[in-house]
Amino acid sequence: MAHGIMTDRKPECEVEADVPRNLIHVRYRGDVAAAQMKACSESVRKLLPQMRQGFIFLTDLSGLGSMQLDCVPELTKLMDACKARGIGTVVRIVPDPRRDIGFNILSIVHYRRGVRVVTCQNAAEAEQITGIGGSGAAAAKKPA
Repeated sequence: MAHGIMTDRKPECEVEADVPRNLIHVRYRGDVAAAQMKACSESVRKLLPQMRQGFIFLTDLSGLGSMQLDCVPELTKLMDACKARGIGTVVRIVPDPRRDIGFNILSIVHYRRGVRVVTCQNAAEAEQITGIGGSGAAAAKKPA
């Protein structure tokens, strides 16, 4: 997971919720370390009570430079919290499938049966699956 293209962009995680569409949208940018992952995870967990059974979790990795290995514990806690809340579909935007950085393997372990996982190469493909269209989820925007 620690491998990726190093960038000079400030690492960040942006979390949005679209409650009417039952969707959480997370965007990672730059080189993400444990501190950013923890803040992101906390932001998502605060939104989970607003989601209904079968909610969609859209993760955009197109701006991600790298994610440090020390992010894994917090990421897996977040996956487990989403599973406990009744996540239905995970949609990931990964422009280059070789840069999956381990999300698919973690999904097998933490989501198992009952959660649909779809990987897209771009936002347009993700929009077709999630139905978010245009500017995406904007009901509760929280930078982390």
